[in-house]
Amino acid sequence: MANVHTFKATAHLQDSVQVRTTSRNFELIIDEPESLGGTNTGMNPVEALLASLGACQAIVARVYASKFGVQLDDFRVEAEGEIDLDGFFDKSPVRPGYSDIRYTFRIRTDSPKDKIDEFVRFLESKCPVGDTIANPVNLRLKDIIIEN
Repeated sequence: MANVHTFKATAHLQDSVQVRTTSRNFELIIDEPESLGGTNTGMNPVEALLASLGACQAIVARVYASKFGVQLDDFRVEAEGEIDLDGFFDKSPVRPGYSDIRYTFRIRTDSPKDKIDEFVRFLESKCPVGDTIANPVNLRLKDIIIEN
């Protein structure tokens, strides 16, 4: 039997391009740097995506390390990617999203390299954010509600 869980978040536009996002009882301010018209009060959405990828990989690492007999003394993910801003600003017909995302795992451990390699392959296969980025997902507008 499937174990499907629905996660929800709300994004509420504030002044300028600042957005107050909420999920459950947590809040995160999303903004743009001043160079892109924001007030620099938070990560922008594409930086938050990279942070979400790294956080997801780190959580998967913590959850599964013991299954692989890997002792994690420290685990850090560094993620980066390229976006051609001409796509977002509608200056050329290139995609508005990331064309390439790379990440580096920094792992402090005494575990042998072959065990770490096996663990990392598994980790990459189980990260929901990584899977969502790497594979097509059904993304659709559910509704438009006009309030007066």
